Amino acid sequence: MDINFYHLPVMVNEVEQYLITKDSGCYVDCTFGGGGHSLFLLKKYKNIKIIAFDQDADSLKRFNENKNLQEFKDRIIFCCDNFRNIEKKIKDLNIGKVNGLMADLGVSSKQLDDKERGFSFNSDSILDMRMDKKNNITAYDIVNSFDKDKLSEIFFKYGEERFCGQIAEKIVEERIKGTVKTCNQLKDIVCKIKSAKGKINPATKVFQALRIYVNDELGSLREMLNSIPEILDTNSRAVILTYHSLEDRIVKQTFRENKYLKVINKKVIVADDKEIKENPRSRSAKLRAVEKL
Repeated sequence: MDINFYHLPVMVNEVEQYLITKDSGCYVDCTFGGGGHSLFLLKKYKNIKIIAFDQDADSLKRFNENKNLQEFKDRIIFCCDNFRNIEKKIKDLNIGKVNGLMADLGVSSKQLDDKERGFSFNSDSILDMRMDKKNNITAYDIVNSFDKDKLSEIFFKYGEERFCGQIAEKIVEERIKGTVKTCNQLKDIVCKIKSAKGKINPATKVFQALRIYVNDELGSLREMLNSIPEILDTNSRAVILTYHSLEDRIVKQTFRENKYLKVINKKVIVADDKEIKENPRSRSAKLRAVEKL
């Protein structure tokens, strides 16, 4: 692959294998990000077109500035929108049915690395975590205004955090001294309750829970998955990459229960040892694929 990315696309060969059923078709990339999967496919298949979704306006800016995209721009339609609106957007574009859909639900490394976005616990940036900057609620708002019970519920439901109650209580206690403003402040609070185990930061689950809640990630995912039978052409496929059990559970259940979809891979697909060594992001990825009946 001779296209430069700010991160390698995860399981790109497996995505291609399960997604492409027509080498001159129209495909949807629900999570364009840095364009890794889309650019790989556009380079390999000279006659396909991509409808690219990303709710982050910064992704659109990078799309327009990316020199690697110049030769493909006439084959990409970029939609700066949440993928929960995919069915309506495709109808508005008068495209009809599409030949495939892919979604990589991993958080963009550009968003994590951008200190102004307030995603990472390894920064002094203000808590934010909005993927779409037009969103009204931020992680700062939640941490500083929600009561103990609501915080505990969020940490447990969206982060599966066992220490949810104690962490919520500690946050409320710390708020008496002043606002919990930065990512590092929140991380330090969590670390007063939890100790580190291995390389995983004790605050990981709390930050995951806040990010999911702020962006209504699971609600958006359900709406997008329910749109798949409506937008896919017959015998076309959807391929979804998930990175934690909450997402994977929803994808697995939706695919199995929808009578218009046939599960392609009965056993979830994971990255091989070679890819994990070359691209650590792939370690927790799980791929599921379905075909429209």
